[in-house]
Amino acid sequence: MSEKDREVATRVVRVSAASGAYDVHVGAGILGRVGAVARAAAGGGRCCVITETNVGPLYAEGVEASLASAGYHVADRLVFPAGEEHKTLETLGTLLEGLAERELTRDDVVVALGGGVTGDMGGLAAALYLRGCPVVQVPTSLLAMVDSSVGGKTAVDLAAGKNLVGAFWQPAAVVADVRCLRTVPREQLSDSVGEVVKHAVLADPAMLEELTREPVADGTLDDARLVGVVARNVEIKRDVVNADERESGLRQTLNLGHTIGHAIEAASDFSLGHGSCVAAGLCIVARACARAGWCSAETAARIEAAVRAQGLPTGTELGADELMGFVAHDKKRHDDAVNLVVPEALGSAVVRRVPLADLRSLIERDLVGRPS
Repeated sequence: MSEKDREVATRVVRVSAASGAYDVHVGAGILGRVGAVARAAAGGGRCCVITETNVGPLYAEGVEASLASAGYHVADRLVFPAGEEHKTLETLGTLLEGLAERELTRDDVVVALGGGVTGDMGGLAAALYLRGCPVVQVPTSLLAMVDSSVGGKTAVDLAAGKNLVGAFWQPAAVVADVRCLRTVPREQLSDSVGEVVKHAVLADPAMLEELTREPVADGTLDDARLVGVVARNVEIKRDVVNADERESGLRQTLNLGHTIGHAIEAASDFSLGHGSCVAAGLCIVARACARAGWCSAETAARIEAAVRAQGLPTGTELGADELMGFVAHDKKRHDDAVNLVVPEALGSAVVRRVPLADLRSLIERDLVGRPS
């Protein structure tokens, strides 16, 4: 075994949401355990792997072999075109019809194999099919590992905005194999670190400093360090989800950077990566909050330094009016105001109800990032 492939201890993080508890398994070279994990967590006799055209050829066969070895009858896999542009009601309908054609029952298992789009699509299909069947999330991107596979939020996009149709549906288990990141393009890996930076700002200033010194996407992190980064991010999200599964209070802080980030993402017609958009939104809000006196200039500067170290954007060339057109359709809007997550300090964030007109004025001067 090469040093690169040496054995790394698997970390197991227990999530205890109000609607159900489950384990998140984070390790290196653990895709072969998917079947055993699914069997222990979900049972059932049949399963169906939902994946997309990029990930399927890489990992679906191995995952299906693992499922078969655990005693599952593996139905033909369901594959949809890769990309956020396919996270639609039309694709969802095709997946639901596919599950019905394969005669899965409520006791059988959906396995969502892929990045965040697949996790959303597979999770929502499982939530809706027969009013709910178990789903095992097998994230293959860093973004999905640290964020979207944990917490039970599933959704598809509408023309009006991102993730506007969805459901809360907790997985039966999550299996995150960091060696899948070896097949992720460098720019996509870098993009995913936007959510890692967000978690560090919310709950772990020491991790933020580590990210600034040792960027995740520079190719130098070994399996053990990646397992540690992913597991720590899962722990941060776990603590929030355990306290507030349905996003009525504390969980809203996980939307740090998302109000403006989602607007940038939608305005670009989803041509920009989600993590990059969140990173830009985080920096824009941090600069604006520093100018408004809601956080210190040092806090904003340290956030921006961490984002820049990952090679992510710290601002946007889009105008305030264009962005506010998408913010108006944000899920966090309430009447003529929006819930904006404010980084009061590193490790502390609060939610402020900000009128839309005030938000426009707040961000207008801080859209473009400072030069490095």
